[in-house]
Amino acid sequence: MLKQRAPLPSILKTFQLRLQTSAAAQANTTDGDSTFSSEWENARPYDEIPKVGIFDLVRNMLPGGKYVEMQFPDVMLDMRRQMGPLFRLPAMLGRPEFVVSHDPNHFERVYRVEGIWPERPGNDIIRHHRNVLQKDFFQGVDGLLATQGKSWADFRTAVNPVLMQPKTVRLYYKKMSQVNKEFIQRIREIRNSTTLEVPDTFEEEINRWTLESVSVVALDKQLGLMKDNRNDPNAKKLFEGLNAFFSLAADIEFKPAIWRYIATPTYKKIIKVLDELQDVTNDYVNEALVRLEQSPTNKPEHEKSVLEKLVKIDKKVASVMAMDMLMAGVDTTSTVMTGILLSLAKNPEKQAKLREEVLNILPNKDSEFTEASMKNVPYLRACIKESLRLYPLAAGNARFIKSDLVLDGYRVPKNSAMMMLSYGLLTDNHHYPRGNEFLPERWLRSTKEEESESGKCPHSLKASSPFVYLPFGFGSRICIGKRIVEMELELGLARLIRNFHVEYNYPTENAFKAVLINMPNIPLKFKFTDVEK
Repeated sequence: MLKQRAPLPSILKTFQLRLQTSAAAQANTTDGDSTFSSEWENARPYDEIPKVGIFDLVRNMLPGGKYVEMQFPDVMLDMRRQMGPLFRLPAMLGRPEFVVSHDPNHFERVYRVEGIWPERPGNDIIRHHRNVLQKDFFQGVDGLLATQGKSWADFRTAVNPVLMQPKTVRLYYKKMSQVNKEFIQRIREIRNSTTLEVPDTFEEEINRWTLESVSVVALDKQLGLMKDNRNDPNAKKLFEGLNAFFSLAADIEFKPAIWRYIATPTYKKIIKVLDELQDVTNDYVNEALVRLEQSPTNKPEHEKSVLEKLVKIDKKVASVMAMDMLMAGVDTTSTVMTGILLSLAKNPEKQAKLREEVLNILPNKDSEFTEASMKNVPYLRACIKESLRLYPLAAGNARFIKSDLVLDGYRVPKNSAMMMLSYGLLTDNHHYPRGNEFLPERWLRSTKEEESESGKCPHSLKASSPFVYLPFGFGSRICIGKRIVEMELELGLARLIRNFHVEYNYPTENAFKAVLINMPNIPLKFKFTDVEK
């Protein structure tokens, strides 16, 4: 449980009360719904939901089995083809039984009853690391990555007003712009003078750009990773540690949890990685906190940085939140930016259209962003959304169901673990017309003239349900860094497209590999040709 060292400001109490009131109303509606009671009585029992046999599953996962070389999302799609959109995965060695759904109507029903304290299966190894192995360090303030229930709600309530307010983003336009200018210069330095292609190792440069951008917010400081401080040993440890963590965590999270009973080699490796990540991120955060204490600012409250505001609430909260931002904000954003660049490189006409819009906000290559100009960039935002649809960060989301539900005519009882997989739906023509095409226009509002000329209704390219596509999650458990990540992507992409024509002249099949998240799986040898003026 979070140990508050000072009373929460009234705004936090108001926020928490609003969540509680909303959830109570939602629960009362569900409990008092006589229609649901009848539906539940007439539904088929939970045990009749199609179930994957445990022996068949183990056999298919062993050497020689058909799932040995398949990635997890593709395994789930194969099971969907065999068993339909709703089925059960058996419990195995510390893993609960999961209900697996590929139906956005199910997703909506699960989210609608999640209440004020949504619980998400997963992150068990981080929870074990912080709650058990490093409990003396975290002192019960375990952050958002490792908590559930009231502990999660207390921490989220403390940090939400700082990180989720739109005005927070405005503080970082200039600093983010500087990071992006250094990234542009770095591209010019490393690209081949003849082919204009960057080296195979360009993924590392994207990671440096991402970490530098996150640090501007989390640590209130540039680390100099793009030029002056490229050999920072802590940055190298962080990059290597994050790559290792996401790869190892895929085994830990998706396979039988033998580590709960025996210290397996994978368990030992990932605990070592988590220890190193804790040390590195803590070093960064402590340096930032010392700097803040030694050189306090007299800025008005609305101009204070994220770190300053969090320290004012609680120093330990500020420290752990900054660590979480460094851990969760690097590889994830790098994957998203890679998908955006691949999408635009393969669709030069869309890239040209985006550049037309960007020229309005950046008339010169080194122009600065303004709050006013960034309010009118619909195509920029549409390009980011569309690339996230084609190249999602993860296969889906998961929840422990907070209320009895009837799905596909079956009873699914409260507290069941549910996996909601959008993978496969995002390019399905049933859910997205012309699903395999990169069409940012599907995210724009249709004008009356366009509707009249085409004879189509508004949103003819839109999703069958808003719940098919939730890249940042849903409800009170939506990604805490959503606004910051969106700013990072918007400013970074706008600067890149203003300076370069982007091409990728190699195959893009299997561009990403599925570990705990999707990560680049091909050499990112983009060609960057200077825009003439």
